[in-house]
Amino acid sequence: MNKGHFDTDVLIVGSGPTGTTTALALATYGIRSHVVSMWNWLAHTPRAHITNQRAMEVFRDLGFEDQVLEQATAWEMMGDTPYTTSLAGEELIRQRSWGTGDKRKGEYLQASPCGLVDIIQPKIEPILLKNAAERGASFAFNTEYLRFEEDTDGVTVFLRERLTGREYTMRARYLVGADGARSSIAEQLDLPIEGQMARAGTVYTLFDADLTRYVEHRPSILNWIVSPDASFGEIGMGLLRAVTPWTRWIAGWGFDISKGDPDLSDDFVINRIKTLIGDPEVDVNLINTSVWYVNQAYATKYSHSRVFCGGDAVHRHPPSSGLGLNTCVQDAFNLAWKLAYVTHGFAGPELLETYSVERAPVGKQIVQRANQSRLDYAPLNACFRVPGAENPVHEGIKRFRDPGPDGMAARKAVLDALRLKDTEFNALGLELNQRYNSSAVVSDGTGAEVSDRDPVLHLNPTTRPGAKLPHAWLVGRTGRRVSTLDIVGKGMMTLITGLSGDAWAAAAERLSLPFLKTVVIGAPEYQDLYCDWQEAREIDEDGVILVRPDGYVAWRKLAGVSSTDEAEAMLREVLSAALSQAPGKEQGGAYRPNFGPHLFG
Repeated sequence: MNKGHFDTDVLIVGSGPTGTTTALALATYGIRSHVVSMWNWLAHTPRAHITNQRAMEVFRDLGFEDQVLEQATAWEMMGDTPYTTSLAGEELIRQRSWGTGDKRKGEYLQASPCGLVDIIQPKIEPILLKNAAERGASFAFNTEYLRFEEDTDGVTVFLRERLTGREYTMRARYLVGADGARSSIAEQLDLPIEGQMARAGTVYTLFDADLTRYVEHRPSILNWIVSPDASFGEIGMGLLRAVTPWTRWIAGWGFDISKGDPDLSDDFVINRIKTLIGDPEVDVNLINTSVWYVNQAYATKYSHSRVFCGGDAVHRHPPSSGLGLNTCVQDAFNLAWKLAYVTHGFAGPELLETYSVERAPVGKQIVQRANQSRLDYAPLNACFRVPGAENPVHEGIKRFRDPGPDGMAARKAVLDALRLKDTEFNALGLELNQRYNSSAVVSDGTGAEVSDRDPVLHLNPTTRPGAKLPHAWLVGRTGRRVSTLDIVGKGMMTLITGLSGDAWAAAAERLSLPFLKTVVIGAPEYQDLYCDWQEAREIDEDGVILVRPDGYVAWRKLAGVSSTDEAEAMLREVLSAALSQAPGKEQGGAYRPNFGPHLFG
């Protein structure tokens, strides 16, 4: 075996959102990547669907946001979240969700140039694969990962063709384990994983039924059913989730795992679906039924040397809060640019260690939040239950409608219960306030971040190192609006300054690094006509912000410098620290990210 030969730069095991996003980003950045999957094709069940603004920003940066919008259920159709006695029955309460309520919509619009969408995995994964393949990534399905052997130069990966049984090896510089919650690669790495697997159980059944007449007046992708026939499990309510509005659905309900497997017979499942719908005559076409278990586990370390894990391999949790696919995509986006920069010679190998340092705390946070969101249904359930009654839910609903003092108390309690559930359904801060603290982030010398706003509910935009660059609308040369998020990224490190920051622009020109571009806000290309950037930037006009390819701030200088020489020296030092290597003209070659026919901006 010639260890100096590499069949690919990065071999990725798993073709889900983590694997395909990693492959797409690497191909975009000019790095050879090869994806293997033991399956015949991509996801065939709906699985993840809520796609938040940060994931959409990643798709926007990689140049295919428009393709996602074409396939997705639009933000305005995601709707409120009703709690009803059945889909056809009486509504008890409604939850404003996904930032569409009057009180929150403006905050979501100010947070990002992208909105939320609802797109299931069988639709998003082909989009990711198509763009990755167009840009040069290769894929092999029906291919089973067996094991890897690592040495100082690379990784040898042992594989098996499932159709023929042939075993073979591939040689790569790096290996990425995106092989799901039962990750063989995470197991072989012996990654430290904390928490509990399979702590609760849920039945999900996919079915077709035209339920338009029950939902067209109140579009909603999630409908919670408060019913004695679905008051099981941890959440204690039944679920009807729109997959394709309004004809394909998922019905779900919990079960007690201590009592063994639930009844999955067609007759029982169809009767349960009809109960949740509230119409025994509705025509139901059952597609499949499955059981999944609630996990609460996360890895405290994501990598070792040349092998990295991401997605469900390192954070395992229920779909509550809609954080799964979104976090997978962000893992991939964080890792890909670092792999690309090290492979191109723009950065030192120590940069790769920051992937685990930055993303592992995020994984822990979202696992805890998703599981807490399930527990947070308890106050709502209490409003609709009378403990000790022969039929607690039936009596609870009756009490909730009663004009007497008990009913009044239950209706009053609903307000606090709904506000608590905002931490699941309107958690803008949880989705966009992620902060990184690693050697790829250089301190600007300011103190700890302080905010009086709830970091789960509300966005705290800042240009502090380690935060995502805030969105603000600029106006381009053509007179069209351009987001600050559109002038960074695209595989590049970006230096942002103002008209008075000519020393920074001159210093960057002297450095002439293939991966560094300069944006002068106030110049004809990008004008701050709304003064939005002036309000958001937190630096003087002659200061500077260095933004990483993933849109996160690597460093900032609050005010200007006295000379171009001073600016150049400072940039060299900062880039050396942020990239774990002193960059110079001699490092790397020409760099032209490949966005194919979908280049944005």
